[in-house]
Amino acid sequence: MTEDLQTGIIRISDDVVATIAGLAALETPGIAAMSGGISEGLAKRISGKNVQKGVSVEVGQLEAAIDLRIIVQYGIPIHEVCRVLQDNVREAVENMTGLNVVEVNVKVEGVAFKDDELDELNRVK
Repeated sequence: MTEDLQTGIIRISDDVVATIAGLAALETPGIAAMSGGISEGLAKRISGKNVQKGVSVEVGQLEAAIDLRIIVQYGIPIHEVCRVLQDNVREAVENMTGLNVVEVNVKVEGVAFKDDELDELNRVK
C-alpha cells in the first residue's frame, strides 16, 4: 500500500501484511499451526522469527489478497474453522493497515492430533 499525503508517503510492505495475517491466523481457535508446505514439513509451529510461514500476500495500492496454508486441530469442523479464520485475518489486516482485503484463500494441508489422541488411534489399529 502506498498513500500520498501532503506530509509524505506511507508504504506498507508485503512482509508486514503477511506478519499480521499469520498472527491473526494463529490466534484463531482450531488452528493448530501454519504449514510451510512440504519442503518445510507439516505441523511446525510458527515462531516469533518466522510468522510469515504459510502466508502469501499480494498487496496493491488499496487492496490485498491473502493465501494461507494451515493445519487444523483434529475433531473441529474444518469448514467452520476456515470461515472464522477468513474473518479474523480480513479484520486484522483491514484494521491495522487500512487496506481492503479482497480475498482470503485457505488451503488445509494437515490435521494435528494431541498425543493422547494419537495413542488412542494406535490402540484401535
